[in-house]
Order: sequence, then C-alpha cells, then structure tokens
Amino acid sequence: MSLITEVGAPPAVGFRVTRSRRNVAWTGIGALIVVVVLAMMPTIVYSGTTAILVQAFIVLTLASMWNLLAGYAGLVSVGQQGFVGLGAYFVLILALHGASPFAALPFAAIGCAVAALPLWWLVSRLRSGYFAIATWVLAATIMLVIERFSSLGSGTGLPLPGLSGLSATYLAAYTYWAALAVTVLAMLAMYLLLRSRVGLVLTAIRDDEVAARSSGARVGLARMLVFVVAGAGCGAAGAVLAISQLQVQPSAVFDVQWTAEMAFATIIGGLGTIEGPIIGTAVYMVLQQTLASYNAWYLIILGLAAIVVALFARRGLWGLVDSRLHLRLFPVGYWLRTTSGNGRRGLGSFRGARTGTS
Repeated sequence: MSLITEVGAPPAVGFRVTRSRRNVAWTGIGALIVVVVLAMMPTIVYSGTTAILVQAFIVLTLASMWNLLAGYAGLVSVGQQGFVGLGAYFVLILALHGASPFAALPFAAIGCAVAALPLWWLVSRLRSGYFAIATWVLAATIMLVIERFSSLGSGTGLPLPGLSGLSATYLAAYTYWAALAVTVLAMLAMYLLLRSRVGLVLTAIRDDEVAARSSGARVGLARMLVFVVAGAGCGAAGAVLAISQLQVQPSAVFDVQWTAEMAFATIIGGLGTIEGPIIGTAVYMVLQQTLASYNAWYLIILGLAAIVVALFARRGLWGLVDSRLHLRLFPVGYWLRTTSGNGRRGLGSFRGARTGTS
C-alpha cells in the first residue's frame, strides 16, 4: 500500500500567483524611453504634427478615464464631457483673474475632483442605463448653468487670456508638453490605483457586486474614488483642450462628442485593459486624419468599425493580442501558476488561469 502510494501517486502540486507570465521590467524601461522620445517631439517635428499629438493625448486621457469607470468600476457614463467643460472653465476663470493658464491646469484638475463629490452623491444609487442617462443630464445642466453667466461669455464663450506674451512656437511646445504630462500622470495614477487594494475591490465589483458586498468589500467608497479620479483626469484634459484652442466655448467643451470619442477608443482597443485605450486612440487618430475630409462617411466608417469589433472581437484589438500571446504590458490582474513538488511547472507548461481582466 505504501509502495503504491510512493511510486504511483502524482507529485504534489503547488500554486504561485504572479502579476504576469513574463518579466515586465522591460516594459517600464520601454515606457520611459517612449515618454522621453515624445518629450523631444517639439524640437524634431513641425507644430502641425504636435497639434495632432496634443489631440491624441487628450483623447487618450479621456479614454483611459472612461475605461477606468466602465471597464473596472462598471459605471458606464455618457456625461464625462461635463468634467471636460468644467476643466476648461476653471482654467478660463483663473486666467481671467491673472493666473497663467498653464499654472491653472493642476487647479482645474483639483477643482473637477472636488466637483465630482456632490455629483457622485446625486448618481451613486443609480445603475446601468439610469446611471448613464443621469450623467448626461448632469453634464447638460452644468453647461446651461455656465451659459447664464455673462462674465464667462454666456453661450458664445470667451478667448483664453494670459497667452499673448508667448510666441506661436513656444506656445505650441508648452501646450504639447502640458498635454503629454497630463496623459502620463493620468495613466500612472490609473495604473497605481489598479495595482492597489482598490483595484482588487473593483475587480470583485465588476465580476459580482452582490458577492463583493457580502465579502465585506467597500463598494461605495471604491466607486466614489474611481468617479473622483476620472473627473479629475477628464478635467485636466479639458484644461489642455482650452489651452490648445485658445478659446472656451460651451458648445465645444461640453460636446457629447467627447464621450463618444473616449468610448470608441476604449471599445476598439479593449475594455478593462490599460493597453486598450492606447491602441484604440491610435486607431481613432489614424481614421480621423485619413477620413475627416469625407464628412458623413467619416462617422459612418467609425460606427461600422465599432460594430465589427463589438461583434467579432468583444475584448477589443488588444484582447486579440492577449488571447494569443498572454501578454501584459501593464499587469494589474493576477495569474495562477501550478508547479510540481520539485519546483517545476506541471507538465512543463503554463496551466494557470488568469484572475481579473488585466
């Protein structure tokens, strides 16, 4: 009996939890190199190219924040343009009182984070479509309230003061660097948030909110934190938008088109992954620059692309890469590996399962 147990029994199996199947140290080095190269762009390319990149940074920041809401907290918002507009108007108000628009940018982000607290109180009990429509109504209400102030230009808006002393070259460069800084900080904040305990709570909420609550997870606090962070990120993007356009107009900064763009980039790239909005923003900018002159056909093609991806690649373009290569550039989830008693992987292959989405 003991002989059979010793000879015929399979070796003991152990488990090891890791963030990724591969060493991601090179990803951090590569990301740093990319940021350094991007920071040098104003000295390499023309201002027209940097203007396109500024728009791409704005869309990427917005898409990352929308992904944080919908992909991780399960909060599908169609009113994030409200924070874009608030960020732009915070910059305008501070600039009208003598502050530099660039110096006002962090205060705009903080102001949007503070404004997100009472707004969250209004929508915190809503779910699904009710939450989405409520955020849209709030964004429209904020725009209507701001249009009542003649000191802010009412419905026509005002030009952004405080930048007349800069030459066109320096203004384009400073705007580019501000947009790059906002994007890097927004994505870094998202990554660190998802790597923390809050990220685990968000994963539990997305999978099963009832089970998360029953296990003691502070669902309301986690969702509120995500809503505030997303509001600050969208507000910072709105501040960059105001500086890049040199004018703040309600119909432009509160346009629902901003939410459509951030949702499109996220869905195309991959919902619930940090890499998805990056891929989606690149696809969106290529389509925009290529098809913008085709007027209505441009929007039709964007819609068809979103439908095709939603039907045949439900995890987005990055999901296709992930399903084949099991690659995580920014791992925030967990992998479960099985190992034999002698420390080797079972059957010499990866036999684990992924927990979380990314």
